[in-house]
Order: sequence, then structure tokens, then C-alpha cells
Amino acid sequence: MSDDLCPECATPTISERSAEPWCPSCEWNLDRFDPEHGRHLGWARVDRRLYRAAYWLTARQFAELAGGPAAGASKSAARLVTIAASALLLAGEVALVVLGVWLLLKDFFSPVNILGVLVLAVAVVLRPRLGRLRDLTAEATEVDRGTAPALFGLIERVAAATGAPMPDVVLMGAEQNAYTVTVGLRRRRVLYLGAPLWAVLDPQERVALVGHELGHFVNGDVRRGLLTQSARSTLGQVAYLLTPDRGGDLVAQIVEFVGWVFSRLALGFQLLLLWTSLRDSQRAEYLADELAAKAGGSAATIRLLDSFLITDAVDTVVRREARAKQGAEAWRAAAGVARTRLEPQVAAMRQLSRRTDVSLFASHPPAGLRAALTATRPEQPAAVVLPETDSARIDEELAAHYERARRELATA
Repeated sequence: MSDDLCPECATPTISERSAEPWCPSCEWNLDRFDPEHGRHLGWARVDRRLYRAAYWLTARQFAELAGGPAAGASKSAARLVTIAASALLLAGEVALVVLGVWLLLKDFFSPVNILGVLVLAVAVVLRPRLGRLRDLTAEATEVDRGTAPALFGLIERVAAATGAPMPDVVLMGAEQNAYTVTVGLRRRRVLYLGAPLWAVLDPQERVALVGHELGHFVNGDVRRGLLTQSARSTLGQVAYLLTPDRGGDLVAQIVEFVGWVFSRLALGFQLLLLWTSLRDSQRAEYLADELAAKAGGSAATIRLLDSFLITDAVDTVVRREARAKQGAEAWRAAAGVARTRLEPQVAAMRQLSRRTDVSLFASHPPAGLRAALTATRPEQPAAVVLPETDSARIDEELAAHYERARRELATA
């Protein structure tokens, strides 16, 4: 709490985590640029302007969604631009493959074949990255349906309630996180549950979390489509390939300078495309929250979203208990104490998140805005109720995964 008064409405200003004070009533100074959290490119003046743009875009999107029906599939400019750009990039990659094959086969055993090999090599570097399951399992372990029937039963009930497909693979690891992703040519759907996060949630928060994550399979996030994979990295790879090494004679330096110019242009377009696609990703997060509320209830979803505001505090006590060789039950108790202690500060933290979590690079809206948007909607009852006994049964099924995560947390 600050002793100063707001110059706009004379309300006492507040502060959290040593942040610059702001007014909780009229939100004066809430949009203040903070170099620690608002860094985009590393240039102070540019970063300040980009932060202002991100803050304005985030506030405008929230206002549009709060004033309209539940967030749904979008045909926004951001979505259309991303799809169109992705289609052009993918067409260019296909053209490179065709050209490379043609050069490779033309006048076989001639010097032009070498050029064909080089063109094909460039096409390989620029190919869309579809992800690999083994990269995920290197950091997490698969949960088997046979040993965790209660967990899979819960996932099935939530999938039915939200209209989402079942994941093909369920993983559990030691991250304070949860996510879904689709990988490989077979587009296998993966649900990841971080043991330190899952273990500390109450039963309905667990339902809401699964509802949110499964919601990503049906919320139309433009960045998750097979077509739009090219938009995520192609131009960045082009910029990398064109970035020159310094040195050489005058001619070489001129060529390198031209390459540098084109590499910066490619990188600039990659950033613009990334920022554009992330606008749609944030809309998709709001829709996933709607599905979380549908599955687990509005109250549980708001509690879940508010818990993201104190992730650092919860992570600290969970790691403390893990180092003391305490398991999931102790994690939950310690996290409950932390959440109760910080509950009076949640309202201020919601507002502060709008300053610290705003970025053109953010795939998620500020947690405070997500909780606020859920609170503005008509309250939804839980379509899936998870009794304490069933939640405890899931914990028993995941005991080995909890212990594996405990050992990893204790040594991290």
C-alpha cells in the first residue's frame, strides 16, 4: 500500500512487489512501462512504444469480449493475415522442393545438380517444425490408462462436457505447468500435467484445468493448425540463413551487407507475423477459459486463474517440501497456506498482472484479465463434479509420478 493519493481521483494508490504505485479505482499509472517486464527488443524507446501498443491491444480485446457473447471462433484480421501468410510461406517451401528436384534431375551428373542439392538443403532447413513426441517424453513420463483409470475417466468426462477430443498421450512431469500440444505428421494430441501444479489444486480446480487444456483442441487457436506451422519459424530461419559472417574483401563485405539487410527484413516480417498470430492465441485462451468454466464451474475456474498470480510463491513452498522429502499431500497443505496468506492481495495482483504480463510476445492474456472476464460472464455450474474420494484415488494412481517429480524438484 502506498501513502500517496491518485492525482486523478484522490484515491490512495497501491503497490505490490515493489512495483510503481497505481490507482486501484481509476487505474491511473497502471499502464506505466516497466523495463524489467516490458522488454521486447532491447531498445528502450522502441520497447516503450511496443509495450504501449501491447497494452492497448490487450485492453481493447478484453473490452470487446467482455461486452459481447462468450469468446468463440474468430474470423479476425489477425487470424486471416496469419493463415494467408502461412499459405504463401508453405507455397514457397513447396516451390523450393520442386525447383531443387528439377535442378537435381536436369542434365544429371552436371554442375547444375549441385545447385539442386543446395536448394533442397535450404528447403529442409525451412521446413515446418511439427514437433516430436520423444522430445516431450525426454522431460516427462507417460501416464498409462491401465494404472490410472480414475484420471482417464475424469479426462473422458471433461472431454464429453466440452466437446473436445481425448488426448492420445497423457504426460506428467515436474514443471509447475500444464499444456496441450499436437505433434508429428500423425498429429497426436498430447496433454501434459505438471505434478507440482496438479497436486496442489482442489478437485474442481483440477476439472477446470483439464477443461481449459482440452479446450485448446477445439478453440481454433490459429497457431496450432497444421497449415500455420510455417508462420512460426520459416522467416526466422530465412533470417538465420542470410545472416553473414564478418570479414573478407570489399566485394565480400558488400555481399554480406546485402545479406544482412535481407536477413533483418525477414526477421522483421517474422516478428510482425508472430505478433499478429499471438493476438488470435490470446483470444483462444479466453475461449479455453470458457470451456474450463463449463466443465469445472465458474468459481473453480476463477480460483484456478487467480492461483496463476501467485505461482512463484506456490512453487517456492512446493520445492521446500520436496527438499524435505515430503510428498504431494504436504505440497497441497503448504500451497493452501500460501494461497490463504496472499488472498487479500489477489485483487491488486490481478491489476498488476495487466502491467507485468502484457507483451506482444505473450501467448496468454494477463491472468488478472482472464479471471475478470470469467467473472463478468453468467455463472456456470460445473458440468463435471469430481468428489474428494475420486480426487484422492487419482492421487494414489499418480503416486509414482509425484515421487519422480519430488526427486527432480529436490535436486533442481
